[in-house]
Amino acid sequence: MIDSKGKLLRPAYFYLFSRLGHANQDMHKEIVAAAASTEVLHLATLIHDDIIDESDMRRGIETIQSKHGKDVAVYTGDLLLSVYFDLLADATDSVEIIKLNTLSMKRVLMGEINQMTNVYNTDVTYENYLKSIKGKTAQLFELSCYEGAYFGQCNPDIIEKSRSIGQNIGIAFQMIDDILDYTQTPEILSKPILNDVKQGIYTLPIILGIESNKEKFLPLLKKGENLSDSDLATLVSLLNDNDCIKRAQVIAKKYIDEALLSIESLPSHPEKDTLYSLTKKLLIREF
Repeated sequence: MIDSKGKLLRPAYFYLFSRLGHANQDMHKEIVAAAASTEVLHLATLIHDDIIDESDMRRGIETIQSKHGKDVAVYTGDLLLSVYFDLLADATDSVEIIKLNTLSMKRVLMGEINQMTNVYNTDVTYENYLKSIKGKTAQLFELSCYEGAYFGQCNPDIIEKSRSIGQNIGIAFQMIDDILDYTQTPEILSKPILNDVKQGIYTLPIILGIESNKEKFLPLLKKGENLSDSDLATLVSLLNDNDCIKRAQVIAKKYIDEALLSIESLPSHPEKDTLYSLTKKLLIREF
């Protein structure tokens, strides 16, 4: 999985934020270990996600649960969680940072549980959706940016601002991912598409569809995992007919703009330009 096509975004944001600070070379080993820990935690969550989703492919390769079975996949995810804390222990002896990471893990899990409690719930709201993605996706981006600034010994105002930047990046990233599920092919995304809706996970485009034209969407959604390819094509057409994709893009752009504006407000620094261009390339893409 580490050698697959993942973008390594979380350690990248960690490292870039660390470069905005005043940490000397003596901190390099700790910074690398802490940055790596964010990706290991992310990988653990992906492995567990694939078990729950019964996914066969991830990043263009066969998933662990598909290749070796769910038991091996569960223990592999758990093993990575222990590696995550090993790396963190190599990076710091700060009780504050350990507590922060523990709290972040809790928020990620609560985000997943919140999503699961709304499976096949056609009354799910935008607020429910936002609460879920603030946990399961945005939390790791927020942690990466904040810890990068912390380990890099940035000024307090940068450390504080890193939280909201990371959260907005994470929210926008997940919204875009959810939109792409209805606009792109499995080959482009390197993963199956339209699985969420069949599993009763209603993301932003579907939520907007239910709100705008409930009588058209509900008969299809009630089919659940029995949605046929024809049903899914009809669902995508309905989303486009009701401008749900475009409206979802507008909502995602609000978070994109907030993230870019906050990065622009950071003090002048070579890494600030890299942060801005990376975020813009990541979030301003065809969706």
